[in-house]
Amino acid sequence: MKLIPSSPIRNRYFFFLDLVLLPLAAYLSFWVRLDHVPAGPALAGWLVLTVITTPVHLLVFRRLGIYSRYWRYASIDELLLLISAVSLAMIVTTPVAFVVASITPVALVPRSVPIIFFFFGLAATIGPRLLARLLWHRDALKRKRKGELNGKMQRVLIMGAGSAGTMIARELRDNPQLGMVVVGFLDDDPLKHGMHIYGAPVLGNRFDIPRLVREHNAHYVIIAMPSAAGKDIRSIVELCERTNVKTKIMPGLYEMLDGKVSVNQLRNVQIEDLLRRSPVQTDIAAVHNLLQGKRVMVTGGGGSIGSELCRQILRAQPEELIILGHGENSVFTIEQELRRIAPPTTKLTTVIADIRFAERIMYIFEQYRPEIVFHAAAHKHVPLMELHPAEAVTNNVLGTRNLLSAAMQVDVSHFVMISSDKAVNPTNVMGATKRVAELLVHEAARQSGRSYVAVRFGNVLGSRGSVVLTFKQQIASGGPVTVTHPDMRRFFMTIPEAVQLTLQASVLGKGGEVFVLDMGEPIRIVDLARDMIELSGLQVGRDIDIVFTGLRPGEKLYEELFVEGEEYERTSHAKIFIAHNAAKLVPKALADQIRILELAAFRDDTAVVLRTLHRLVPTFKQPVPAPMTEPKPREQAVGEPLWKRQLASD
Repeated sequence: MKLIPSSPIRNRYFFFLDLVLLPLAAYLSFWVRLDHVPAGPALAGWLVLTVITTPVHLLVFRRLGIYSRYWRYASIDELLLLISAVSLAMIVTTPVAFVVASITPVALVPRSVPIIFFFFGLAATIGPRLLARLLWHRDALKRKRKGELNGKMQRVLIMGAGSAGTMIARELRDNPQLGMVVVGFLDDDPLKHGMHIYGAPVLGNRFDIPRLVREHNAHYVIIAMPSAAGKDIRSIVELCERTNVKTKIMPGLYEMLDGKVSVNQLRNVQIEDLLRRSPVQTDIAAVHNLLQGKRVMVTGGGGSIGSELCRQILRAQPEELIILGHGENSVFTIEQELRRIAPPTTKLTTVIADIRFAERIMYIFEQYRPEIVFHAAAHKHVPLMELHPAEAVTNNVLGTRNLLSAAMQVDVSHFVMISSDKAVNPTNVMGATKRVAELLVHEAARQSGRSYVAVRFGNVLGSRGSVVLTFKQQIASGGPVTVTHPDMRRFFMTIPEAVQLTLQASVLGKGGEVFVLDMGEPIRIVDLARDMIELSGLQVGRDIDIVFTGLRPGEKLYEELFVEGEEYERTSHAKIFIAHNAAKLVPKALADQIRILELAAFRDDTAVVLRTLHRLVPTFKQPVPAPMTEPKPREQAVGEPLWKRQLASD
C-alpha cells in the first residue's frame, strides 16, 4: 500500500490505519500491564476502552485538522499537533472508560493502562506518518542522485546559514524537480563553520566564494540574507562577479513583509539590492491597531505607491478598503490582485473618479464615509509639468484641496498626503505645487484639529516614471543610457520601504506636521546607471555608452529635505524625522492665493500661475544650468561603480 498517494484522498489511508492501529495499541497496553494475553474481564475492559477511545481519537484528529495535513512536508509543528490531539483524546476518554468499566461487572480496566495506552497510541499514530515521510524522502534522494549523475542538477552554494537559507535548502532538497542541489553553505559567523544543515556543510564565509565555487563546481550562489544591508550585498555580488558565477537573491525584508521564504521568491540581483539600507523595526502592531476595522481610502490607488499602500493596508484587515483612481486600467489591475488575497472581513471597493471635481469627491466621501485617507494621487513628472503647469495646479493643488474639504465634512480622523523632496526650495512646477499641497494639509489640520499630515520622501525605485525604469528600457534597446549631468544626485527608496514608513508616520502624526523619511545618502545618477548596466551583464564604453544631455527644465543637481524655518528632529522611529512647526509657515492669505491660482489654471494663464506659485512658495525659482564639467578621473562615468566606492568607504 502506498502511504502518500498523489491523489487528494491520501489522508484516508491514515484514517483507516488509525482505525486499526489504535485498538491494537489498546490491546498491547493490556498485554504489557498484565504480562499475558488479555482474557476474561481484561479482554472485556480492552473492548470497553477501544469502543470509547477509538472514535473519540478519530473525531479529535478530524477537528484539529490531522487529516488535512500534507504529511510529505511534516515538521515539528505537525508532530506537536499530533501529540496534542492524542493527549486531548485521552483526557476526554480516560474518565469515561473508568466509569463504564466500574458499572460493567465483567470489565476490568487497570488504572495504569490509559498511561501505557497514551504512549502506544502516540507510536501507532506517529509511526505511519513518519514512515511515509521517510519513504518519500528516500525517493527524493534517489531522484536527486539520479539527476546529479545525469548532470541535470545545478550545484548551488547558499550565502547565509540562517533561517532563510535553511528554508531554501530544505525546499531544494524536498523538490528535486527544481533542478538544484545544495553543495554547501557560506556564513560570516565563524561559529557556524563546520556545521551541517540538511546534509550540506557550512564551508566558510563570503571571502571563500571564489575558492569554493571552483572546488565544488558551483553553478549558482544564492544570497539568502533578507535582512542584510546594501554594503554586504554589494560585497557578495562583487565576489561573485569576480568568480563568474551566477547569483540569485532573496528579497529584502521590506519586500517580504509576510516573512515567508520560498524558492519561488528567488530572483536576479537588482539595483534595489545594492542600495538596500539596514532594515529598521517598525511598529507594525500600532499600524494595525490604527487601520483594523476602519474604512480606509487610498487615492491614486492604481499607481505604484498607491497600489503598494493598498497591499500593506490590507494586511491590517480594515473593514473596507476604498481604492480611488482616475485610470480605470490600473485600478482594475490592483483590484484583481487584492481580491485574491483580501481577508473575508474586508470589503474591497473601487471608485473611478478625478480628484479635480469637487462635487464628485464630496459625493464619494458622503457615500463611503472613509475614516482614514492616504492621498497618493498626483502629477509627478517634472519635465511634463513644466510644459503644463495648469495641469499640475488642478491636480496637485486643487485636487488636494477638494479631498481635504470633503475629509473635514465627513470627519475623517487621519489624512496622510504623500509629498516629495522636490517640494523643498522647489525649482520646478511639480515641486512648487506639492509644497502648496503641504500648506493646504497644514491649514486643514489647524482648522479641524485632526491628524492631517504630509510625508515627504525622494525618488522611489521602480515607481512609474522612475529613472530606473527609463534606464532599463535604454539598456534593453542597446543604449545609450542618458544622464542629465555627471553631478546629478537624488535620494532613493524602494516602494515597500517608502510605504511602510508612510504607514508608520500615520500613527505618529498629531496634526500639521511634516514627516521626512530618512533615505540615507543621495546617490549619483551616473553611478546608478553604471550599476544597472553591469547588473545586466554589460560593460560601460564597450557594450553601452553613458551620454550626458544637460539639465532639463526645472531640474536641480541636489534635492533637499527641509524647508527653511522648519524645526525638525528624529521621532521615536529611527527612520523618520518630524517638523513640528510646519503649520506655522502657512501664509495668512493662503485661501485668497489659491483662488487666484485656480482661476489662472482654468484659463491656462502660465504667467499668473508661476507668479502666484512664487508668492505662495517664495523659494520657488527656476535653476541656473550647471556647467557640464568633466568628472574627475576618480568619478568618471566609466570609472568605478557606486557600490565599489561605497564598499571602500564603509
